[in-house]
Amino acid sequence: MNLRSRVVALTRVLAKDLRANPKNWRTHPAKQREAVEAILQDVGIADAMLARRAEDGSMVLIDGHLRADIAAEQEIPVLLLDVTEAEADKLLATLDAITQMAGFDRAKLDALLSAEPRREDALEQLLDELAAKAALYQENDEAEDTATVEVDVDGFKMTHQCKECGLEFNA
Repeated sequence: MNLRSRVVALTRVLAKDLRANPKNWRTHPAKQREAVEAILQDVGIADAMLARRAEDGSMVLIDGHLRADIAAEQEIPVLLLDVTEAEADKLLATLDAITQMAGFDRAKLDALLSAEPRREDALEQLLDELAAKAALYQENDEAEDTATVEVDVDGFKMTHQCKECGLEFNA
């Protein structure tokens, strides 16, 4: 596969000089803002925002709206992309959605969460919720995967059912 790079520059700009994308569909509740503020305070800025250059020369955010808002008075790293508005819309619509499709390795997540010293703040609440969603610290009966698998040997069909929503699908 030959992929083209759309990154034209890594630059640093004052966060408040970035234009928020009016099509940004993500909302950021107070709890999320507190968690992002906590990780930024604890670790610092460790990721670049994504932006494209608009016709008027301004930079329009594609990804990183909340981080840019929190760090409004700071210079932040921005990957400037050479994409059209339509391509930026595709990225805006899919980046977070694709990330949310990822699964997790329970043992590796447990090791990561267990290594961090316990604290009392929004970041700790986020880590606790992550552990709960992964069913890391529940009793054996409750710690099973969130999906059950039934195998129809005659038809070689696997039926999956999500314990959370009840959705059934074949694989």
